[in-house]
Amino acid sequence: MAENKKSHGVDQVEEVVLAEGVDEEPVESNRRMFSGRAYFLIAALSTCYAAFHMIALNGVSISAWTGLDLPLLPQFPMETWNFRIVHIAGALALGFLLFSAHAFHPERPHKPTQLVSVIAAALALPALFAGFTAIGFADKINSGTLPEMGGLTTWAAFPGTEIYSAEVWRFGVPLLIGTFGAIATGWFERRGRELFAASDVVLALCGVVVAIYLVAVYGTAARNSVGTPFVPIGVAFAATAGAAMIMELTRRVAGMALVVITGVFLVYTFTAHLLPGILAVSNAYTWQRFFGHVYSDAGIIGPTTAVSSTYIILFIIFAAFLQASKVGDYFVNFAFAAAGRARGGPAKVAIFASGLMGMINGTSAGNVVATGSLTIPLMKRVGYKRTTAGAVEAAASTGGQIMPPIMGAGAFIMAEITGIPYQEIAIAAIIPAVLYFASIYFMVDFEAAKLNMRGMREDELPKFAALARQAYLFVPIVILIVALFLGYSVIRAGTLATVAAAVVSWLTPHRMGLRSILKAFELAGVMSIQIIAVCACAGIIVGVISLTGVGARFSAVLLDLAGASNLLALIFAMGIAVLLGMGMPTTAAYAVAASVVAPGLVSLFVENGMEQSTATITAHFFVFYFAVVSAITPPVALASYAAAGISGANPMATSVASFKIGIAAFIVPFMFFYNSAILMEGDWFEVVRAAITAVVGIFLLSSGVQGWFIGGRAAWFLRVGLIISAVLLIKGGWLTDGLGVVGAIGIYFVQKVLRPDPNASIAVRGAD
Repeated sequence: MAENKKSHGVDQVEEVVLAEGVDEEPVESNRRMFSGRAYFLIAALSTCYAAFHMIALNGVSISAWTGLDLPLLPQFPMETWNFRIVHIAGALALGFLLFSAHAFHPERPHKPTQLVSVIAAALALPALFAGFTAIGFADKINSGTLPEMGGLTTWAAFPGTEIYSAEVWRFGVPLLIGTFGAIATGWFERRGRELFAASDVVLALCGVVVAIYLVAVYGTAARNSVGTPFVPIGVAFAATAGAAMIMELTRRVAGMALVVITGVFLVYTFTAHLLPGILAVSNAYTWQRFFGHVYSDAGIIGPTTAVSSTYIILFIIFAAFLQASKVGDYFVNFAFAAAGRARGGPAKVAIFASGLMGMINGTSAGNVVATGSLTIPLMKRVGYKRTTAGAVEAAASTGGQIMPPIMGAGAFIMAEITGIPYQEIAIAAIIPAVLYFASIYFMVDFEAAKLNMRGMREDELPKFAALARQAYLFVPIVILIVALFLGYSVIRAGTLATVAAAVVSWLTPHRMGLRSILKAFELAGVMSIQIIAVCACAGIIVGVISLTGVGARFSAVLLDLAGASNLLALIFAMGIAVLLGMGMPTTAAYAVAASVVAPGLVSLFVENGMEQSTATITAHFFVFYFAVVSAITPPVALASYAAAGISGANPMATSVASFKIGIAAFIVPFMFFYNSAILMEGDWFEVVRAAITAVVGIFLLSSGVQGWFIGGRAAWFLRVGLIISAVLLIKGGWLTDGLGVVGAIGIYFVQKVLRPDPNASIAVRGAD
């Protein structure tokens, strides 16, 4: 790499390069590793898939751009439902071709299962038959021979008609045979990591067949029947196959947690009429009605897919361009140069670097893997225990999801669900994000002080002066922020930032030419699969909630609890949000929790005198924060488990330690209700006062939790006093602020003048 830095007349970045390779995409244990023609096929599909979104989102007409009349090419902007259906179908096809149903173990290679592969290959026949039938339906609909209603072609397929019989026996049954047969055989089929599995090819084909049918039929008046008993039977078949494939792909790329939760909601749908109390519904739902409803804008192609098909995929492309241009390496090196000399330096670097990278990449566990592979070993080198090193990285990476302006795409999902402008959401997130990262900083600083740690030496760090000369590499982020706050659409701002990433790369040794740009689109296509599958799977849960109305019944429970105690209602809401978020990526966790918990919180806040707009943003931030911190909440803490895998510590001990380090994130959301100035609601004086007192409160809270205050260990009763004073200051009333300040001054006096025995403190020791 040294010779690259001297080429092209570009300034050297630094003599020490700590972050080299942090931009490299980690390879999952079940991802296939192709070569030769197979690799070029997958690379081409991934590139086209990501580029398709960039073109579609910016409304570029290929025919107009090229001057050619190409009727087979899609015209943009595409109709919304069709765009989302194609978005999911592309992810299904790519996902099944790339991710195996099982993990690969190099030391224990599987023996090929030829008989299972033959059986799986035979399943392509019914899938193809269903596909040709769907194409035939599309031709029939476009023939002009069918009646119309309101200018839209109707698709009358009632029992006993020829169309109904064709949909069942020529389309639906063959499609289900192909789909469920391929899922089942995929669990048993074994092929080399460099080879396609027959079952996965069939599933990719079934995903395309589902899209063909839904695009053809959803272009008719059949959409008007969604959620009613009159939904076309073919739509129910296609939705059943599509939902099964979404859940299977989610299992492959995100694990079982979300699949199990989705399965529970599906079982609830068909048993709700048998249940007592608030869970009961008056009438049973038929299979046809439910699955006709779930693959609509009230379910799978609703809010979650709306966000994944626009904002999330766009920022994944942006992140891929930053990765291809090695800007991520620069971010991490810059963090080392800025914070590495402080005591416990690598831990503070992790806070800065992981927060910055996590803001962009959108997944806590993925951010842990990307930056933690560098920061965790360095933290261990300077004296942090394995558990603490993993916990710091997990907490910092999780915090990236609440850092504006991107918030791991959370801000855009919130804007989509609530209708609140993005700019308001990003501004409201500033103080809570500062509180979260200030808390982590104080926690690791006090831990370093207790252990008498040193920072990294000068010769171990990149040269700050050299890095400062390349501060222009922050330009894409600056352009993104400025464009958003100038009123540009999110799509336009994201596109400009992506182009800027390619442009600034020409000032570095890693110039992005055509090959690098295509590689970036390829990376984006692969990186997007997990989040798209997760969002679509979360859409199934949203569909259940919208059809059964269970969210409204939870809202009633919240209001009943609030009659006894507002705090009790908030604790109940917190528990539901964390429980629903456990084991799920942030975007899915928030989308599900927002459907179940947020409506009740909005009603609660309005009843307590908040304006509707303030109540809405406060409720959704409350839910969002707990959905985020579920990644570090025992017993199922994805970010903590990922960090433990790198540090070699016990996963449960790491999750408990990360919970402790991120403790502020569990307190601050309650303050949204008691002091909405923390969300920038109110005049500037109240906002500034709330911010200052809350930061001081976070300092005292961290001191109390860590047992370190003003240069020395604190006795146990001083720690209790510090925590009480912290809560009073964070709460944010004039009286509580005054009591908190008085308490802090009194504790300082006791600590400095009376000097109580520090050995009386209750030591909080992390397991090694």
